[in-house]
Amino acid sequence: MQNADYAQNVAASAETAPSRPTPSPNKSILWTGRVLSALPALMMVLSAAMKISHAPQFVTMWTGKFGYAESQLLPIGLLELTCVAVFVFPRTAVLGAILLTGYLGGAVATHVRVGDMFLIPVVLGVLAWTGVYLRDERLRALVPLR
Repeated sequence: MQNADYAQNVAASAETAPSRPTPSPNKSILWTGRVLSALPALMMVLSAAMKISHAPQFVTMWTGKFGYAESQLLPIGLLELTCVAVFVFPRTAVLGAILLTGYLGGAVATHVRVGDMFLIPVVLGVLAWTGVYLRDERLRALVPLR
């Protein structure tokens, strides 16, 4: 009998206890993540625009230095824009970061193959992941920095 009374008292106190508000993300962390995410997104949109527009200097570099066919400019530019579009939407940002990582891995491989400096695609990938890490609490909970 005593256990039943205790259980009722605990249940009643739980119902009347004030609920704790869920912690809101720190606004400065969220905005830092947004800015860090915007940098690679903007750089990649610019890169895709050069591919899609077939800018003469870019075409010369694309075909001569990198050794790709000019006919590949449009599909690769559209692929790049698609990856960025998936990345900028909060619901699909993690998937977008994965896609950007794959795309930028190909860019690194291209630069290594021709003996170019490959730091820019690596930095863009790091910025993309840092930005999405700061924007998404679920990702921070999954991969905690200690």
